[in-house]
Amino acid sequence: MSVLLVIAGLVLLVVGGDFLVRASVGLSFKLKISKLVIGMTVVSFATSAPELLVSLQAALDGVSDISLGNVIGSNIANIGLVLGITAIISPLAVDRDFYRLNWPMMMLVSFALYYCLKNDNLLSRLEGVLLFISLVIFLFILVLDSRKKLVIKVEEVDDALAQVSNFKIAAWLLIGAAGLYFGSEWLVQGAKQLAEAVGISDYAISVSVIAVGTSVPELAASVIAALKSEKAISLGNLIGSNIFNIASVLGLTAMIKPIAVNPNTPEILSTNIFWMIAFAAILIPFIFIRKKFEIGRLKGMLLFGAYILFIVLALK
Repeated sequence: MSVLLVIAGLVLLVVGGDFLVRASVGLSFKLKISKLVIGMTVVSFATSAPELLVSLQAALDGVSDISLGNVIGSNIANIGLVLGITAIISPLAVDRDFYRLNWPMMMLVSFALYYCLKNDNLLSRLEGVLLFISLVIFLFILVLDSRKKLVIKVEEVDDALAQVSNFKIAAWLLIGAAGLYFGSEWLVQGAKQLAEAVGISDYAISVSVIAVGTSVPELAASVIAALKSEKAISLGNLIGSNIFNIASVLGLTAMIKPIAVNPNTPEILSTNIFWMIAFAAILIPFIFIRKKFEIGRLKGMLLFGAYILFIVLALK
């Protein structure tokens, strides 16, 4: 039953997230928001909704391990699993903006999360507010920078959604909200039951099974793009997702319900958060060794191998 709940929860999260993205973009067009801003803010927030709902539901249910495990595990999966597999299929070119804006911000919020949790084993409301404000400032800088250079990356914004009726937008919002609500509820409950059944911690389940599950949309999109030899998926997209996971998902969750570190899972601060930081940090030497500004197949295999090692250790 627990496995069925987890699977059903993941399916509802994927479906709900997709409908929410469509509704959000359609509504943004109705409000005359530019495609640039829609692509950088609305789509990013909407695609983070599954992680946000899972983390919030877990925090409200008193299993903050799942909130932290979901984000830490998803950030590791985005680089080790998604980027690793995508690079193995088709080498990825790295934009110079990666190490000028995106990578420093990812490292900043990663270290900020570590400091906040290490300081008092709690991500407080104030710390959540500060994380979220840092994200707003970062997005503002990104939008200004893109306008200045006339580099408008809006592949994720579907122009057809500009013609959608108000009724459809309202229906998509309701379907998306219902899918995310019930999906997060079932996923958290299923994860708790699964952890009890197999005798491992909620955190171990969240950092592996749930994290991979909430990264499935990114993985599917990346693999399809790589197989078609399209560059629609970029390193910047995955890094942006990692920034949103910490600053938006954990930031907003902590603002509603502070997130405490469970003393029964010391691996959160002793090992796993360092895995997350290491996966982020290794990208800089990776883009400067051998073929510069490219994550090729060998580098992809190293990332994927490191991810498999992480999962094996996490489930021990």
